[in-house]
Amino acid sequence: MLQSWLVEQRRRGRAYQPHFQRRQVSVTWLGALLAIALLGLLGAWSGMVLLAAPLGASSVLLFGYPASPLAQPRNIVLGNLVGALVSVAAVAWLGQGPLVIALAVGLTVLLGQQLRCLHPPAGGLAFLGVALGATPPFVITPVLSGSLLLVLIAAAFSRWVKAALPYPHHWL
Repeated sequence: MLQSWLVEQRRRGRAYQPHFQRRQVSVTWLGALLAIALLGLLGAWSGMVLLAAPLGASSVLLFGYPASPLAQPRNIVLGNLVGALVSVAAVAWLGQGPLVIALAVGLTVLLGQQLRCLHPPAGGLAFLGVALGATPPFVITPVLSGSLLLVLIAAAFSRWVKAALPYPHHWL
């Protein structure tokens, strides 16, 4: 009985997990690598900070599962923007600390759901922003500029590389 239950659980798990063709797997890692490398190079060239750890998580969604509703441009740009704005406001009004981090992440989830722009890495940006004591420039660089560039790079990559998964499915 236990064995049949385990078999059924495995079968169900496969139904919920995305499946990728070999040709897609062979190029999507390259997209993430190029996107983060371009952000780093553009940041070094311009003198602006364009990289933040949660943008790496955004690139996993963008290139690893671009069909996900959570990976669409609205979710990435607005979701990350919400996380950054919440963290800056939380630091300004409440300071830093574990409870402020928890509040910022929770508010980011709430607002992301209410504004229909839920994006998991946005919670990471809220966390990071409070932990670093973010000020208003954090919203522009790295968050807004990095998010916009990631979306544009992913859209270009999916058009130039035929084996890549199509992106985006919708802009808004």
